[in-house]
Amino acid sequence: MAIDNNNPLEQQNNPEPNGSNSEANTRRRKKPRRDGKGSNTQSNKSSKTSLSKSKNRRGGKDSGQDSHALATQAMDPNLSNNLDIGDAEDNAAAEAEGGIKAIGDQRIIPFMKLEKPMALLSLLMVIGSIIAIAVNGLNLGLDFTGGVSADVRYEQPAEQVEVVKALADNGFDDAVVQYLGTRQELLVRLPPQSDNVDGLNASLSKALALPNNNVEISNVNIIGSQVGNEVYLNSVMSLVLALACMLGYVALRFQFKLALGAVLSLFHDAIVTIGIFALFGFPFDLTVLAAILALIGYSLNDTIVVYDRIRENFRRVRGITPRQTIDLSLTETLRRTIMTISTVLLVVLAMLFLGGDGLYWFSVALFIGLLAGTYSSTYIASSIPLRMGLSRDDFIVKVKPEFEEEIVTFNDPKMFEQD
Repeated sequence: MAIDNNNPLEQQNNPEPNGSNSEANTRRRKKPRRDGKGSNTQSNKSSKTSLSKSKNRRGGKDSGQDSHALATQAMDPNLSNNLDIGDAEDNAAAEAEGGIKAIGDQRIIPFMKLEKPMALLSLLMVIGSIIAIAVNGLNLGLDFTGGVSADVRYEQPAEQVEVVKALADNGFDDAVVQYLGTRQELLVRLPPQSDNVDGLNASLSKALALPNNNVEISNVNIIGSQVGNEVYLNSVMSLVLALACMLGYVALRFQFKLALGAVLSLFHDAIVTIGIFALFGFPFDLTVLAAILALIGYSLNDTIVVYDRIRENFRRVRGITPRQTIDLSLTETLRRTIMTISTVLLVVLAMLFLGGDGLYWFSVALFIGLLAGTYSSTYIASSIPLRMGLSRDDFIVKVKPEFEEEIVTFNDPKMFEQD
């Protein structure tokens, strides 16, 4: 009996109604209940809040875990209903923070909230660019209009400014001077001159002569206007072909709705850049055309990153609207977009201020196009597919009827007979 009375397991299973055991039972009842109705619910809420805050502070490697947690929680139908209905207090707090609302444990920026104003702004810019091109026209360079091209070599290094000034003093205005590898070898481009090559060679030798620096003209080429028109037409065809290839690639890689949005955003970037050159009369030559082609490739790369995240979120996150899915994708790629555009702009600005006259207009075209491309990848490339009815069904592979398995039920009456 002594053993039974001293057994702690027996005392826990059969507590006495009075004494210290009753006090222990009373204290035990005051603990949080496990049915979710007591204070345990509040403790769980506080622990979830602190966990989400710590995840937001960490970032980096935890961002992938947050996305996985978001996908797991979005699979719960109860959570989906809560996401659709929303909490008034959370929405009020989010509006106080600048309109940043939450989906699950991850906060998103409502980019599509400004969809209509940005669409109107883009339409005005495109229409203004087309009007500027039609009214003012492009200040085409010598590559498109024709002219004179001469290869010049000096005994000592020469400055571009000095060569341009010497040509202007001798009647050769609007000259373009570029270095060919070294500071002694230069390429001189002039507007159309007389067809007499011998007289032109003598005039250039006299105009290019610098004090204490002998010059030698190795090659003089006269480019006619017909050749310039062919280059101009080939340039336009190259832009159209590039946009058509981008349309086919995105349509095969993702979906036609996204492909149409990507091509329209690329057209927006190209036409806005060309329109600014026409509006201010900037010279438009082959280097500017090369910048526009490079801009199309850069802008498409940025758009593909956003599209890839949109497709991924449509497949893994459920219970939210397509607009919220696009906002979530743009929020997740925002850091990458900022880092990419910052590093590229540093290089472009370095070429703009330190690259010389040969890279000046190339850098100007890239600078304008980068700003337009970042804007179009966020709004134009994403809002157009949304307006076309982009949904989760566009990214789910559906099984064709001929490949569906037929369920056959076989009931043998002899199986149920008893022996």
